[in-house]
Amino acid sequence: MQHYHYIFTGSGLSALMTVYEMILSGKFNDKNILLIDENPKNANDRTWCFWDNSSHFDTIISKKWDVALFADENFRRDLDLNPYQYKMIRGLDFYNLVFDLIAKQENIHFANQKVIDFEELGNHCIVKTETQNYTCNKIFNSIYNPTIVKSQSKYPLLQQHFIGWFIKSKEEVFDKNRATFMDFSVEQRGNTRFMYVLPTSSTEALLEYTLFSKDLLSKEEYENEIQNYIQKLGITDYEIVEKEQGNIPMTSYKFWKHNTKNIINIGSVGGWTKASTGYTFKNTIKKSKALINFLSKESDFRKFHKTDKFWFYDLLFLDVLYRRNDLGSKVFSSLFKKGNPTLIFKFLDEETTFWEDLQVIWKCPKGLFVNALLMRIFK
Repeated sequence: MQHYHYIFTGSGLSALMTVYEMILSGKFNDKNILLIDENPKNANDRTWCFWDNSSHFDTIISKKWDVALFADENFRRDLDLNPYQYKMIRGLDFYNLVFDLIAKQENIHFANQKVIDFEELGNHCIVKTETQNYTCNKIFNSIYNPTIVKSQSKYPLLQQHFIGWFIKSKEEVFDKNRATFMDFSVEQRGNTRFMYVLPTSSTEALLEYTLFSKDLLSKEEYENEIQNYIQKLGITDYEIVEKEQGNIPMTSYKFWKHNTKNIINIGSVGGWTKASTGYTFKNTIKKSKALINFLSKESDFRKFHKTDKFWFYDLLFLDVLYRRNDLGSKVFSSLFKKGNPTLIFKFLDEETTFWEDLQVIWKCPKGLFVNALLMRIFK
């Protein structure tokens, strides 16, 4: 069996970002590294967006916005994002960036195979695919197994699920300088539902019908709502250029409890997704940098994760949405109707002081969150 220092089971965002940071650090040139995935990552299968005030990945940013619209059935507000910008990266552009860099590294390899099992065996690990087995010193696993979360009830699981259409319209209806961050004016139907619109020109945009809820919908339900929204925008003639579909777990489940000395869970299966929003890209940048820094000092993956106040805030937020999913629009609207957008985004980036935390938290419906706190204390 071929042996590697590090094996990545899965080559999604978290794995590629971690490998990218390994390469940039220059500290792993003497380590043999293998990424294993049945998906060759040669298609534009997703879009990542994040707010940022730095130059992270500016070479592959496909669009930036300085203003974002928040709306519900009763009000509309343009959010001035300064000093942030809302940025969009196409999945394929990110894959190409990282794989082009990997191709220049003699010590990093990719195997287009399906992982069927992996385990720690004393001081080394074994990874089994459909065609062969490998051994390694350490495993970075990003293959998500939903049964781990669904088999427990202490930490609620919601899903951010969506279907998106990138359309090209004959009519010039989009404001290319303004993204629609959340539009809750769509019918809620007992859930937390909103439209998300990312215009790249006056005639082109990505429109996503998104839910934060327990259960998925049929494909027809998502697409019917997108069609209704397109009609509401006054578009009568358009073509669908691309489609995308996603399902992101939203939970404060302690995934890191499953880490071992030589196996670490990363990405969604490692709790790297921001539980209260489902945003992943910015969190993954931070977590991968922290992991590379950790590897230069430590070797026991059980020491990597540390729980902080933001984990608890997210837990309470999910407790509220899980029990009262019909009130999601009310909760988000209370934040964005009069709240300071810059402070809210700083809070969601987990970079606020406790005093700043309170300025955001007190905008939320207090009864819902006090009840959630009491229930969590006695749970």
